[in-house]
Amino acid sequence: MRQKAVGTVGLRTFAPVLLIGLMWQAQAQDAKTPYPSMFALDQYLMERNAEIALARSAAPESISQDADVMILGPHGYETAVKGKNGFLCMVERSWTAGTDDPDFWNPKLRGPICFNPAAVRTQVPLTLKKTEVILASRSKERMSEAVKAAFNSKELSTPETGAMCFMLSKQQYLGDAGGHWHPHLMFFLPLDTDPAIWGANLEGSPVIEIKDPLGQLALFLIPVRRWSDGTADPVDNHQTQNH
Repeated sequence: MRQKAVGTVGLRTFAPVLLIGLMWQAQAQDAKTPYPSMFALDQYLMERNAEIALARSAAPESISQDADVMILGPHGYETAVKGKNGFLCMVERSWTAGTDDPDFWNPKLRGPICFNPAAVRTQVPLTLKKTEVILASRSKERMSEAVKAAFNSKELSTPETGAMCFMLSKQQYLGDAGGHWHPHLMFFLPLDTDPAIWGANLEGSPVIEIKDPLGQLALFLIPVRRWSDGTADPVDNHQTQNH
C-alpha cells in the first residue's frame, strides 16, 4: 500500500491530472502546503539549451531528434526548434496539475514530455492555455475559468483518437513526494472512457487511469522498463502500481 501511495503522488502533477494516493490525502488535510502561491517567475524558467535538452530527453532519440521543441518564456511557451516528424517535446511546469494539488506552485517541478502528432493537435493547446493564463494572472481560479471558456468556445477540444505521449526522462521531477517516479507512456482519451476496457486500476495491472474533468479527458498511464537513454528503471514498477 505504501508503494502505491508514493507512486501515485509522484506522477500526479504531470498529466495534466489529479492523482492523489489515499495516504497522501490524509497527510495533506493536516499539513499546510509549502507552496501557497506562485514564486518569482525566474524560478520556473531554465537556460535555453538546458531546457531544449531536457525536453528531448522525454522520448528516445529516434523520436526526439526530429521533433519540434518548445521552451518556456516570460509570456508562455515558444518554439525553440522546428522539427519534421510531427512530434513535439517540451518541459511542463507545476501548473499542469489539478488546482488542489499541493505541488501546484512548486518551482522545482519539471516534466519533460513528448507528444505524438495527435496529442500535439489536441493536448498541447491545453498546456499552452493554462500557461498563458497563469503567467498573466498568477491565479488558479482564472486559469480554471479560462480553460472552461476555451472548451465552451471550441478553442480547446477533447482528445483526438490516438493521442499519446512519452515521459521517459530520467531527469524528470514530478513532485516532492515521488520525485522521478518511473518512465511511462500516457494515452489521452475522452473523459467518459470506461477504465475497465483497459484493465486499469485493477490488482496486478500496470495500467493506471485518471479522470481530469477540467481537461475533459481520461488519462491512461503505463509504466515501462527503460528510460529514454536506454538504462533500466531499477524498480520493478510493473509489480508495484496496484498492490
